[in-house]
Amino acid sequence: MWPDVVDIRDFYGSSLGLTAQRCLRSRVRELWPDVKGERVLGLGYTSPFISQFRSEAERVVALMPASQGVLHWPGEGKGLTALVDEGELPLPDVSVDRVLLVHAIEHTHQLGHLMREAWRVLTGSGKLLIVVPNRRGLWARFERTPFGHGHPYSRSQISRLLRDSQFTPGERTAALFAPPSNWRMLMASAPAWEKIGQRYFEGFGGVVMVEATKQIYATPKAKPVKLRRLYAPAIPSGANNFKKTSAD
Repeated sequence: MWPDVVDIRDFYGSSLGLTAQRCLRSRVRELWPDVKGERVLGLGYTSPFISQFRSEAERVVALMPASQGVLHWPGEGKGLTALVDEGELPLPDVSVDRVLLVHAIEHTHQLGHLMREAWRVLTGSGKLLIVVPNRRGLWARFERTPFGHGHPYSRSQISRLLRDSQFTPGERTAALFAPPSNWRMLMASAPAWEKIGQRYFEGFGGVVMVEATKQIYATPKAKPVKLRRLYAPAIPSGANNFKKTSAD
């Protein structure tokens, strides 16, 4: 089940959420130090992390799944967000250079379709970065944060998912080593927790982060059959004289 976009926004506006945001933004930047002239796509709830690329990337767009909801972003100016079906992205083939997935794969019921769409829209030299709750971490055990909802993953599970989706896993890292506490002293020491955790306890971070490249030499798997919902129009009362027609 997808968390509501307003709840995620409110979390990242809280003291704990701002601390988490700074830690994750830093790790995303370390993995993607240079996106100059590239097209960056965020899918899920990614605006706190891709906003740092707006001044250098050719284009930055945030797509938010319909089951989660959408919020206008950025706060001022032309909107860069859109409400989408994560299993059928409204983008051309090989049209983006970077895809960031945050608060996405742990919630979707269309995982195969989502990964297939990420593969489709990426260029041959494009990069995919997945940020997902760590099955072994503390953050997946507390529902007061967005990382405590959905299906958490281990590093080996993410690597297997990427290979099954025609991606080659690359650099792996972790973040959010401090416990998800609102205690001010603990939040103030979060940078120290990150340094110690990344050096000695990487397997216990709150989130797993895996970068991958597209396997352009492999034959893509057949696209899964997708069932589409059909909606019947409501017939107003007193409209019984309308003739019935059959859909094509």
